[in-house]
Amino acid sequence: MSDKPEQQTSLGQTEAAFDAWIEGTLDSRDVEADPLADRYRQSITPASRPQRSLAHQHAALLCIDMQFLDAARGHGVFAPGRPEAASPAAQDYYFERLERVVLPNVGALQACFRTHGLEVIHARIQSLTRDGRDRSPGHKRLELLAPPGSKEAEFLPEIAPVGDEIVINKTASGIFTATNARYILANLGVTALYVVGVYTNECVSTTVRDACDLGFDVTLIEDGCATVSRRLHRNTLAVLRDRYARVGTTAEVIAEVNRLCQLASP
Repeated sequence: MSDKPEQQTSLGQTEAAFDAWIEGTLDSRDVEADPLADRYRQSITPASRPQRSLAHQHAALLCIDMQFLDAARGHGVFAPGRPEAASPAAQDYYFERLERVVLPNVGALQACFRTHGLEVIHARIQSLTRDGRDRSPGHKRLELLAPPGSKEAEFLPEIAPVGDEIVINKTASGIFTATNARYILANLGVTALYVVGVYTNECVSTTVRDACDLGFDVTLIEDGCATVSRRLHRNTLAVLRDRYARVGTTAEVIAEVNRLCQLASP
């Protein structure tokens, strides 16, 4: 047995615990040891940076695509008869996770950030035009259409914006390539993003990667995200963790936010 102390993420999760968590979802033939893992971990996940942002009110919760288009039974991409809809089994898994895990956790995170005066920002898929002619080529090919005022563009009521919370409309996977999100966040002074939403392997992953490349300190909240299969969700987290973001749970993030914001209070 190695005498090397077990590494921990900045949110307290041990390397062994994370490896055990993804065991069975990754094919060992497809996964090799990452020789740069420790170097990335040292540069991406130190707790001091996002904690400093929290202490100075420079952190925000970013909620991605929590809307009827892609997160509600019988609507949008899950409408009856839509040819590319996920299988019944995949839909059952997705909505059970959304309703039992993700929505309650996102609601709790929103309440926590609001209590401490931190920004809660909402991103959604919504075109500028009724016919969606301004959509990205990818969204046109996928027939993703959420015009202004449509049911598909509505946020789920449990986690909808409150008051004048900022809403960023997009017609692409990530929030940065198709919007002025970077400009908005710079004006707000936001340097750390805590990310939740759907789908883990698509819009969430794209946004996390882009945010990291743009210099934000990113924390991905794993039990605040969902996609249509357990394997896709966990494989995505395994790729993003430490290379592009810290990965933590709702309970860990709420504890971190409460502790640091209370310490920062006069």
